[in-house]
Amino acid sequence: MGALGRTVVGRNRYARIIGLGDRRSPCVHTPCIVKIEGDPDLHHSIAPFSFSRDGSVSPAILSLQTLIEDMDILSPPSIIKWQTSEGQHLPPVLSEADSGKLGGDENFLIVSWQTLHHDSRLMDESLAPDIVILVDAPQLISSGKIFLEAILTLRERFPSSLLWAPGVSGPDNAALLCWFGLDLFDCARSRSAAATGHRLTMNGTRPIDNDEDPDIWIRDWEDSLRFIRSSIKTGNLRELVESQVLNSPRSVEHLRRHDSLLRGRKSILSRHVSQDRRFRFNSSSSRNDPLVHDWKIRVADQYTPPSHCQSVLLLLPCSARKPYRESQSHRRFSRHIPFTCVDQVMVTSPLGLVPRSLEDFWPAAHYDIPVTGDWDSDEISTIHDMVQSLAERIGYKIIINHSGINLSSINGDFELIDTRQNSTAGSPEALERLESTISEVVKRLEIRGPKGHRHRLEMYRSASRFLYGNDTWLSDVKIEGRPPRWRIEKDGKQIAQWHPQSGRFAFSKSSLNILHDGNVLRRIHLIPDVEWKGDIFVSIIESYPDGIREGDDILVMQNNILIGSARAVAPGWEWKGSPGRVARSHHRIG
Repeated sequence: MGALGRTVVGRNRYARIIGLGDRRSPCVHTPCIVKIEGDPDLHHSIAPFSFSRDGSVSPAILSLQTLIEDMDILSPPSIIKWQTSEGQHLPPVLSEADSGKLGGDENFLIVSWQTLHHDSRLMDESLAPDIVILVDAPQLISSGKIFLEAILTLRERFPSSLLWAPGVSGPDNAALLCWFGLDLFDCARSRSAAATGHRLTMNGTRPIDNDEDPDIWIRDWEDSLRFIRSSIKTGNLRELVESQVLNSPRSVEHLRRHDSLLRGRKSILSRHVSQDRRFRFNSSSSRNDPLVHDWKIRVADQYTPPSHCQSVLLLLPCSARKPYRESQSHRRFSRHIPFTCVDQVMVTSPLGLVPRSLEDFWPAAHYDIPVTGDWDSDEISTIHDMVQSLAERIGYKIIINHSGINLSSINGDFELIDTRQNSTAGSPEALERLESTISEVVKRLEIRGPKGHRHRLEMYRSASRFLYGNDTWLSDVKIEGRPPRWRIEKDGKQIAQWHPQSGRFAFSKSSLNILHDGNVLRRIHLIPDVEWKGDIFVSIIESYPDGIREGDDILVMQNNILIGSARAVAPGWEWKGSPGRVARSHHRIG
């Protein structure tokens, strides 16, 4: 048997594009189709595998092979063939029973809901099969929850494997299944639908017209795979999924259950994204996204305002333009906010609250949402809860509400002042009330705020606490340079630069010892005495911390000595065995 080449070339949470074959020049990419008996001719670019089942023996024999020799990275390349026993799998309701007949081997693993509970091989950390098949997927998907739990378990347990759930996919749900973590699909449902005169399209099921080719469903698969791959590359697969699930109540149910399962799994989320990345909240399903939940929790429980802004909370409405400060409305607000000692926090949906010091961060600087001016009960409840939690934790003495949201129901040891009074936020009357209220409150509390670089430094401290949990590296520093990329210098050396477009600090080589001594960044440890060349791959890592997010800056250690830094390109769940680089090398020491 040859060696199946696999390299991750695109990621979007659990969904991936994996290049098969040579790492530098893959011959085909996932997600793709496994051709089964009875399928018409499918181009190898979308169907590079074929599968057969021999039921004449018991247990049945399962065979899978590549259809392209170049998928084998050995020399000379050849067709790769896997063959194994199916084993004996009991119905999902009998998961507590053990049939004792396991299927698959170390390269071609066959699992079911029942064997997930009893197959001791799954506990072997060295097990890394090429292909994993969830054989009872058609039975599991009808129950929903256990299907999602099985896929999630297998996806995180075998990050280097290609995952296939036979008999459940179609162009109508392939994007959703890819979002869950599946790499391989099949045409069984499409063929069954075609036999009844229907086709499964990206937009649901519809009859095949009399003048259409009976095999037109092949084109539906081609379109679906093309859209999925494109959406993974741009980071917008979630948007595609939300638009498609509305065609099926069962798919809506599966997405909601999946979102619920992922709450609290921080390692699937990104810390930073490219400037052009957008997160479009086009439906109510978007509110359930774990990214939204994570942001709400972090702001309510972890955000700490600049030290001079902890007495007065100013709530402002959001704007369509991001970051908010570049919008016309917020430029107008700024002219009527005469002091820096108020904590400016934007009220928005679905994120709830976005503090001014965090407005460049993902997803606050990247989201789009339809704006009607109306708030539903869930949105209002979210904002009330976040304001209540933040006010209690920080201990604001006064809350100035210019958002237009009625906050009379929140309680606490603070004074609440409404400066809108049923006027629009940008009306001359409301702006005059806003300015006069801020001036009166600041005078009454006898508080002052720094200006210029001192204020900017305190904003960076707040951002650092939110990102890294501490701001020790910003002690005794100076802010120099020109907007928008201000330099942060210490002892005459630049240690970082603020990049508002990506919402991050770009650390210099001279900062690494400071970051290490202050325990600011996470650390990974390379295998002792291994030579570090190029980027970071799983093969050279000895240990890594839990909770790494895509985009995280990390310190690289070897033999307990700091040797450099890198930036994570893979989420934490992949670091167990990703078939590709997990971090891009940045700085090296020595």
